[in-house]
Amino acid sequence: MTEATRMAGDEDENTFVQYGINDKPPLGKSLFLGVQHYLTMVGANIAVPLLLAGAMGMPDAVVPRFVGTFFVVSGIATLAQTTFGNRYPIVQGAPFSMLAPALAVIGVVTANPPEGIVAWRAALLQLQGAIIVAALAEVAIGYLGLVGRLRRYLSPVVIAPVIVLIGLSLFNSPDIATANQNWWLVGLTLVAIVLFSQYLGERSNIFQLFPVLLGIVVAWAIAAGLSVLGIFGPDTPGYIDLASVAAAEPVHPIYPLQWGMPSVTPAFVIGMLAGVAASIVESIGDYHAVARLSGMGAPSSERMSHGIGMEGLMNVFSGVMGTGGSTSYSENIGAIGLTGVASRYVVQIGAALMILVGFVGYFGQLVATIPSPIIGGLYIAMFAQIVGVGLSNLKYVDLDSSRNIFIIGISLFSGLAIPEYMRSVGSASAFQQGLADSFLVGPLLGADVAANTIYVIGSTGMAVGGIVAIFLDNSIAGTATERGLTAWEEAAEEDADFTSAYERFFG
Repeated sequence: MTEATRMAGDEDENTFVQYGINDKPPLGKSLFLGVQHYLTMVGANIAVPLLLAGAMGMPDAVVPRFVGTFFVVSGIATLAQTTFGNRYPIVQGAPFSMLAPALAVIGVVTANPPEGIVAWRAALLQLQGAIIVAALAEVAIGYLGLVGRLRRYLSPVVIAPVIVLIGLSLFNSPDIATANQNWWLVGLTLVAIVLFSQYLGERSNIFQLFPVLLGIVVAWAIAAGLSVLGIFGPDTPGYIDLASVAAAEPVHPIYPLQWGMPSVTPAFVIGMLAGVAASIVESIGDYHAVARLSGMGAPSSERMSHGIGMEGLMNVFSGVMGTGGSTSYSENIGAIGLTGVASRYVVQIGAALMILVGFVGYFGQLVATIPSPIIGGLYIAMFAQIVGVGLSNLKYVDLDSSRNIFIIGISLFSGLAIPEYMRSVGSASAFQQGLADSFLVGPLLGADVAANTIYVIGSTGMAVGGIVAIFLDNSIAGTATERGLTAWEEAAEEDADFTSAYERFFG
């Protein structure tokens, strides 16, 4: 059975899917669906560069160009992944999983910047070098098939908590949980998305296809009106500064090595490898989630290998361009779940929009006016959908088995508790000091490499939960049927069903 035939068959059987992976909706409709995908990921893709820029002390005049570079890289990476990588309708964006080592690198460099270069630029060049070299390891892990070989150890008992933890990863985001949050605007955004997707979806195809876009537009229009009338002031969460759009730069000059030649420090590279490892675990969970929502079986070893390999290549590219990395984005998987639009073509149009917005300052600034409460309402709807997708994988598992219940429960709890502990510690350096002072294990785990690796992986919930689940599921006795492997393998994609870019273009 060919890849196209299998996909078509799966999509026909899944009545939820409005447009399958290979479908191409009309261009006009696809443009709006692409805009919806873009708006879904915009909050996170702006948050990462702003966090990095703040930590580096980057001048305000440079920040818009830095943010624009992230969108250009995201757009190109998404086109590469959907065309030459795993070919899933999955958006690539700035990774939170690599944020902890990035901030660690920045903290060290800015504390003792080299002579002859401003601190923020020196930190960014060191960050670029660490990402480029660490990403080469990700390329090797992917294209040598090392990730694919792990597939036999990944039962639904492992994948379910990983996907659930992806969905829960932003439950305490400042866009949701900040103390002075504008809950009226958060609630309005969430209610609008729920109304359009769940209550009005059957009445009109427009509501079913565009619930996220409509929800954002409605909430933004109301917030903009209240801002113009003076009801929302500049210090009010939800305030929209329309004047900033007119003041934006028309075009951002974005090109490779725009900040200078990257610098490579081995200690920083090793720390970044931990972020890459966490990113790989998260992406494997994303691949399973998008496959399930797209009406397909679990991804084959070949597809996972090509996906991770392409993510590695795009991380190298992101380092050359001067950003903080690239990985699969969970936000847009939630959008597929709400809309039923799993079209690769639509995601590619959204990617082209990301590139355009990255270069054109007016568009980027207009999108940047979407306030935090609206992003928070969007996150609740998107990530709750991913939690549900993760739990749905348990249909393959024997839930009467105390073994399975124990593994799932402890994986979820660990994936929430350990990252919370790491946040309480505060930083990689504080964690390292604590380990160095520990009895017996201090000399070993207190070293830079060990401490930074543990801190980065321990700060990533899906990595923690995945490691715990893999270890327990493959060490505690259980039958293939009990673990869900038998039923899952029957529905899973075969390696022969995936056709690589090389095979498609060169035969």
